[in-house]
Amino acid sequence: MAVARSPIIDETNRLEALRALGDLTDGTGAEFSALVAMAARFVDCPIAMLNLVDRDAQRTVAGHGIELSELPRTVAFCNHTVRKRDLMVVPDAREDVRFQMNPLVTGDGLRFYAGMPVHAPDADGTRQPIGAICVVDTEPRQLSPAAAEALRHLATVAEALIAARGAANESKRQAERMARQERVLLQAERMAMIGSWRLPLGTDHVEWSDNVYRIHGLEMGDQPALSEALDFYPPHARAIVSGALAQLIDEEQPLDIETDFVTARGEFRRVRSIAELERNDGQPIAIVGIVQDVTDRYTMEQALRRSAELDDLTGIANRAVFNRTLETEITIAQRDGLPLLLALVDLDGFKAINDTLGHLAGDDVLKAVGRRLEQPWLKGSVAARLGGDEFALIVTDPALASSPAAFVRRLEAALAVPVTANGLTIMTAGTVGVALVSPDTANIRDMIHRADTALYAAKRARVGLDRRVMERRAS
Repeated sequence: MAVARSPIIDETNRLEALRALGDLTDGTGAEFSALVAMAARFVDCPIAMLNLVDRDAQRTVAGHGIELSELPRTVAFCNHTVRKRDLMVVPDAREDVRFQMNPLVTGDGLRFYAGMPVHAPDADGTRQPIGAICVVDTEPRQLSPAAAEALRHLATVAEALIAARGAANESKRQAERMARQERVLLQAERMAMIGSWRLPLGTDHVEWSDNVYRIHGLEMGDQPALSEALDFYPPHARAIVSGALAQLIDEEQPLDIETDFVTARGEFRRVRSIAELERNDGQPIAIVGIVQDVTDRYTMEQALRRSAELDDLTGIANRAVFNRTLETEITIAQRDGLPLLLALVDLDGFKAINDTLGHLAGDDVLKAVGRRLEQPWLKGSVAARLGGDEFALIVTDPALASSPAAFVRRLEAALAVPVTANGLTIMTAGTVGVALVSPDTANIRDMIHRADTALYAAKRARVGLDRRVMERRAS
């Protein structure tokens, strides 16, 4: 018999359309079983099947009068139906040159076959033949026009059922993907100490993700009221957060702030909050945001900042901080007419301590001086080590700055430091030179120069005093 040429099939897209449906051959489709039972009845055949033709095999989705099976694609009759892309009828397979030697004919006795392809859309929406609904008999026979029409209609029903099952499978896959993504998101939130929150406008309750409870040191529970959520911020931070939320609502400015925070366990933390408005049809309906515990990063930054601003040995400010602070205070004092006193300190006898008692004893002296320059009576003066045994104080307290001579006497008395090592005690002291800011103070170099001049004048006077004391003792 003549064999019609089959139309060209885009096998790649056909297989993609098939696989996009997911697994349809798990035997759970009662609707498919009902469909093939109807096919067997309408065509009056003992066997009916709904088969899918994969790359190498034919797989049975549902069968009537036959067990579910899988066949090599090379022997499957439905493979020819897929290639023909139209109703295919084989009245007697033994008389058809395509099937005379087919093992389904020679071994299983198949004689009659009628199949109609079923389709599914590929990614571009093109209908691709993915399988066939067919009826089979072990006796040769003809397919009546009514039976052919019924088979065509049943193929259309099969396509609808397959599309529905495919959509259900895709929904299941999407749900599984979303569940996986949610698990990954939760893991990422825990790793990064990030949580999400949402505040519907017009309500007072905040919706928290699991990790927001963890950041607050709370067990998961009811959604907190906004006032309760704000209670975790110290007063100064609470004012910042409340103001930023109000600005977000009133001016629609995105929120991005970093503040102090105290957990339910009383632990001090640092958190960063980012938020923006959520809209529906252009209208704001909620505030959505994330909060992150940035305590570790903040602590590291503070430590680095302290190490960059503090003298390693004494723990007081270094020269760079001293210069910035003095420049700022000079500007403020001249602008507002406030008092400002700069005191420079040079230690007396420090070299003798290093040479006699060693550098460890010298380090102890420097540390002791640093502590004494931060005593309460100095009332918040900024103490700095300028280098070696040179120190400075920036004094802004009006009472202290109003009596420079009395201040110098009290400070020099405080700097008398006894040092003992290896049974030997040496007393060290400090000489102080001061300068007051004045309207003609041009810059920090000008003020430091005047204080430095006073310091060396005080040192010369002390040397002269010490010489006279020694002469009196010798006479």
